[in-house]
Amino acid sequence: MQVLLPEGWAQPIGYANGIAAGAGRIAFIAGQVGWDAQQRFHSEDIAPQFEQALKNVLMVLAEAGGEPRHICRMTAYCCDKPAYLAARRELGAIWRKHMGSHYPAMSMIFVADLLDSPAKIELEATAVLPG
Repeated sequence: MQVLLPEGWAQPIGYANGIAAGAGRIAFIAGQVGWDAQQRFHSEDIAPQFEQALKNVLMVLAEAGGEPRHICRMTAYCCDKPAYLAARRELGAIWRKHMGSHYPAMSMIFVADLLDSPAKIELEATAVLPG
């Protein structure tokens, strides 16, 4: 994978502007919320939900034989912008715990609501596994 950073652009913090990936299997991971394997939420707070959603993404990816470093793109949907902004430092620590220093191309989209209540955040990802 190649991180795409045009000459003269500032280094983004917590994401990549783009990723170029070589040939391989592509894994598309559907939106994952912060519930456990039995679809039960254990918290209504954004940080524990974010951590569980990220772990869910990584578990689905592992089923395809992938690792966190294979994720090229991730989209986050969040329905509580103030909670997200207040938890950014904690969310960053959770990210580093599970993803290390790997930052794919990412988008954060704030939405009115998510399907599965009381979900506050949903993560979806695309990964390219080595051929």
